[in-house]
Amino acid sequence: MIADIGGRRFEWGSRTYVMGIINVTPDSFSGDGTGDDLERSVSQGLRMVREGADMLDVGGESTRPGHQPISAADEISRTEAVVARLVREAEVPVSIDTYKLEVAEAAVAAGARMLNDIWGLTRSPDLARLASSRSCALVLMHNQDGTDYPGDLMDEIKRFLRASIERALDAGMPRERVLVDPGIGFGKTAEQNWVVMRRLEELRELGQPILIGTSRKSFIGKALDLPVDQRLEGTGATVTAAILRGADVVRVHDVKEMTRVAQIADRMR
Repeated sequence: MIADIGGRRFEWGSRTYVMGIINVTPDSFSGDGTGDDLERSVSQGLRMVREGADMLDVGGESTRPGHQPISAADEISRTEAVVARLVREAEVPVSIDTYKLEVAEAAVAAGARMLNDIWGLTRSPDLARLASSRSCALVLMHNQDGTDYPGDLMDEIKRFLRASIERALDAGMPRERVLVDPGIGFGKTAEQNWVVMRRLEELRELGQPILIGTSRKSFIGKALDLPVDQRLEGTGATVTAAILRGADVVRVHDVKEMTRVAQIADRMR
């Protein structure tokens, strides 16, 4: 499948694409949040592009465990100007990491051409209509409250994502611009995250490009007994494993290092 996203051609399956994370928050779990510093946020994004990022994902609300939700207005105030500047200066597609329709609308008006919904259209189904009408790509992530699953974990994730895909297609989204994300770290225990990693290739049954975000996450920290700023090697291992199991996009904080990891993993694949 080939998708045009923000004027860029993405040929799913040809190589792994790298998405750089820009957290314009004061409370990011990863410790790299740029808060309300516009210049720092833009500089971080431009550096990521120089280091090999194929797309940038801007988020204005922390989703770490125990995070404090913020209003759509506050989220817009954090992200809108950053998105607008990166669209003008970065020359790669810019994504908005939000599940709120108002935030997505403001970002798309500012030039974003990808919507990254951590709730897979279950909180704001109209995100699919917005993405379709504005020729945006749409990332649908599995998520739930709590970590209890009535059946097999991967079967439940696939069931959720199939329903999300159907909502997107019913809203007019072309299949090649709909990505799925198993939601590492969301509604899952550390051990459940490892199950998803081991069985990631099962998501190929859905027929959609796969995006995965393992970067610096706590399941790596627990396995290595390391704080968030010492999880680079663990992240590299999970990125390699994900690529060998079929990931098309890896969402990362450490773009330079993970671009190199992806290039080697692509050779092995």
